[in-house]
Amino acid sequence: MANASAIEISEKAAARIKVLTAEKGTPAGGLRLGVKGGGCSGLSYHVDWAAEPARFDQVVERDGARLFVDPKSAVFLAGTLVDFQQTLMQTGFVFKNPNVKSACGCGESFTL
Repeated sequence: MANASAIEISEKAAARIKVLTAEKGTPAGGLRLGVKGGGCSGLSYHVDWAAEPARFDQVVERDGARLFVDPKSAVFLAGTLVDFQQTLMQTGFVFKNPNVKSACGCGESFTL
């Protein structure tokens, strides 16, 4: 049974992260996911690439793909599934966060 507070990476997201790792030539690299104040609902997700984890980052791995989360953001992201979606309207990482109480219409910001 998975840890309910753990952040998880879907198979599709892991595949995309591995492609980015190869494209960027950073074998120790990974997707950095964070939460910042801002947006219409109060908090927003921040996604970036990191060549390596920061000193206190939580490192989540799946099939060789790595996700880095700073300790402050990890509190807001507990239980989140990081997925990757590619549709006619949108391509990118999506977050299924069980802590979200409401989100703005564009899906970029949320409240807990």
